[in-house]
Amino acid sequence: MVSAGVCDNGKGRLHFVDEKVKVNAEYYMKSLLPQLLSDCHTLLGNDFIFQQDGAPAHTARQAQQFVQSECPEFITKDEWPPNSPDLNPLDYSVWGLMLESYNKLNPKPTNRAELKDALQKIWDALPHTPIQKAVRSFRKRLQSCVRVEGGHFEHLLK
Repeated sequence: MVSAGVCDNGKGRLHFVDEKVKVNAEYYMKSLLPQLLSDCHTLLGNDFIFQQDGAPAHTARQAQQFVQSECPEFITKDEWPPNSPDLNPLDYSVWGLMLESYNKLNPKPTNRAELKDALQKIWDALPHTPIQKAVRSFRKRLQSCVRVEGGHFEHLLK
């Protein structure tokens, strides 16, 4: 499992979840969240709104409290629609770009270390322009989601 963040200014680091670890609130708060927030501060100083998805580790009470204490602004679990990959730039764009690059690899990685190395190289090579385009389409996606009252809205983005 991999975690990362993107914004209009660029991308954070790629963070790999330790092998055979279940990502619960405790692991998230101790191992991933500090790194993700550090990336945000590096890219944006204190001028950012932190967005998570509906993963149980993200919506846990203690994780929500931690983020609230560490972020200038963030979108709480009650303000975010559940199961909303169409409203997350990583999900609706960036991971797909990485998959395209991965599918072009020859030979493919044969073990975990090779896979991590390949993913890191793909991440490092991702150009800024498509990430910026994905982030900038976020507002339009939100507006479309509101217009259809949380229903399907991909058809409105063409």
